[in-house]
Amino acid sequence: MEQTLPPDSSASWGAWGASASTSLEAYRALRADRARWLPVALDIARGHGLDISSPHVFSTGTNLVVGLGERLILKIFPPQLRAQFVSESGSLTQLAGRLSLPIPEIVAEGARDGWPYLVITRLTGTLGSEVWPSLPEDQKERVLRQIGETIASVQRAPLGPLASIEPRWDAFMRQQMQGCRARHERLGLAPKFLVGLDDLLREAAAGLIPMDAPPVILTGEYIPENFLLACDDGEWSLKGLFDFGDVRAGFRDYDLLGASAFMAAGRPGRVRNLLEGFGYAKPDFTLKRRLMALMLLHQASDLNSHICIAGWQEKANDLVELQELIWAS
Repeated sequence: MEQTLPPDSSASWGAWGASASTSLEAYRALRADRARWLPVALDIARGHGLDISSPHVFSTGTNLVVGLGERLILKIFPPQLRAQFVSESGSLTQLAGRLSLPIPEIVAEGARDGWPYLVITRLTGTLGSEVWPSLPEDQKERVLRQIGETIASVQRAPLGPLASIEPRWDAFMRQQMQGCRARHERLGLAPKFLVGLDDLLREAAAGLIPMDAPPVILTGEYIPENFLLACDDGEWSLKGLFDFGDVRAGFRDYDLLGASAFMAAGRPGRVRNLLEGFGYAKPDFTLKRRLMALMLLHQASDLNSHICIAGWQEKANDLVELQELIWAS
């Protein structure tokens, strides 16, 4: 893995880059104006001797991302999101050679004017979000089983330096518990679900969610936007996994939430395949209760936006009925 830095160059972030490095609002404005940052990105690539003849700017995501031909991607992180660079770099290094599923490989890394970056290999396949809605049901079950298997495979890898990512699991969970009710009130969760929230949070703090279980690598985002699929002889399969910027160390069940909310859609066959792929048998009440608590405590939790079950607000009258709906068996 090459990790040499490019030579000094006249292309730098300038005054607007300095502003964007301290203000998320200024950074978003910078990100939306590719004419202001693309020359710096291409200069970074040029400094590594990379082909810049056909750059492709990716418009989605958090960071500045440019495709360099068909083989490489340059990903630049603003200084205030340096933690994402640390997570991504550490995860790709730690998982290299440990998974059967392709993940990006680091080709080069460095920083320009305090903005860290990675040059990584570009995976092949079709973005999951582009094809997931149209897949036949049996193919969705197949992919969900593979996602469960992949989560388990990632979690078998040693943590290495990822163990030191802050906040640690117990501190993160307690922080999420403290702000949970206010968060979901602000996001407009129906009062009938808020009624049982305090009881669930007390159960979570009392041991429903383990605080001292052996930590594993958590990406927090096994969702269609973060994996690639490919079709071979009429069967779709998981072909690549990317975006490790939100990795933390913690309790294993946390990583079941993305696929549960965005993909399983409360369908028993999908739920069964996801959980069996992960290593769980038919979910019992305690597992469903734990997953419900974790879903409410997830860093990006917003049930109104994230539960992909048509009419779920009317189909469940409280959190217990909701957990039975989401993890139907």
